[in-house]
Amino acid sequence: MDRIRVLGGKKLSGKLCVSGAKNASLPAMAATLLVDEPILLKNVPDVWDVATMKQLLAELGTEVSRSSPNEFELRTRKILSHEATYDLVKTMRASVLVLGPLVARTGRARVSMPGGCAIGARPIDQHLSALEKLGADVHLEHGFVTVETDGLIGADIRFDTVTVTGTENLILAACLARGRTVLANCAREPEIVDLVRLLRRMGAQIEGEGTPRILIEGVDRLKGASHSIVPDRIETGTYLIAGALAGEDVELTHCRPDQIASLIAALRKARVSMDVEEERIRVRGSTPRLHGIDITTEPYPGFPTDMQAQLMVFLTQADGESSIMETIFENRFMHVAELSRMGARVELEGPQARIYGPNHLSGATVMATDLRASACLVLAALIAEGETWIERVYHLDRGYERMEEKLGALGAVIERVPSQV
Repeated sequence: MDRIRVLGGKKLSGKLCVSGAKNASLPAMAATLLVDEPILLKNVPDVWDVATMKQLLAELGTEVSRSSPNEFELRTRKILSHEATYDLVKTMRASVLVLGPLVARTGRARVSMPGGCAIGARPIDQHLSALEKLGADVHLEHGFVTVETDGLIGADIRFDTVTVTGTENLILAACLARGRTVLANCAREPEIVDLVRLLRRMGAQIEGEGTPRILIEGVDRLKGASHSIVPDRIETGTYLIAGALAGEDVELTHCRPDQIASLIAALRKARVSMDVEEERIRVRGSTPRLHGIDITTEPYPGFPTDMQAQLMVFLTQADGESSIMETIFENRFMHVAELSRMGARVELEGPQARIYGPNHLSGATVMATDLRASACLVLAALIAEGETWIERVYHLDRGYERMEEKLGALGAVIERVPSQV
């Protein structure tokens, strides 16, 4: 199992190109199950979650032809299996995104229940109840959910809570349902908008993406298409904070600043100097005195829960007391214990973290607990005195494409060290 070693205190400078969004790539890949024609995807990040989805799709019958690490063609001439097994679903919850397209195309799917995860329980009851309203029969047994139908029929569906994968799954399913489907209380994330862009190219009739109400007119069949994945807003935010903490002059290119407006506003409130343009952000490092701020995580367009851990590191360097209220996942403060080992002063009160700064961080051996916590520890290591070793970086590899290479190109002293086991 690889580890990452960081020698802190080095200033960052230069340009960094943001990769395509992992969370947009996965539903786009699942969409290939809707058609027997090829889907060409470009700007796909070379990360573990994408590799896992490729493996799952291959088991279902998808042929994958890769022209480069970031571009490949998927074609599902015929569905060879209707089952997403536990071995794959347990490693990546987004595997559940094959449920909607399998049911829509073939009338049947059997998917392992994903259960909980390190950052909290994320049940799929919203997916299942919505599919029932489209006319599907749902059965739960032996850790699997089986969904069957003689044909999906459009319906009016209101999600009880905002769910990103639930919204994506139902959009995918409703594309081939008979008649009109109206989805209410939908998630509004840019990754959903990107999925709809692809589906429109495939011939789907969808309106309202990016709003709480989405209308889908079912069609008889879809066609192949070519699509370039939107830049990753969470990677953008992560490197933006790296530049704010340790940068002299860092420029992020091929990004979408409009999709991280809540983070940019928060950093500006904390007195970070940035130049923001349509597809680039230039950050010149922190001012001598950063100001503490208060943040609450919310569904898009609010402050993203996936940036909470990274912002916490930033706030350890700000004057006074700051707070983060986590409203999305109940167990998303596990990185606090590791940051405390490096000298951070953070107090937890239920869903709220209070951060007292500025703190002098020192290098230590720390352990990543989830994907974004991994990035948080790398950021902390960049500004810590001395050497930091980060264990269990396979979490990092799920969603960040060669982070050590990108940061190293900016001047960080960072390396991946293979395990001796």
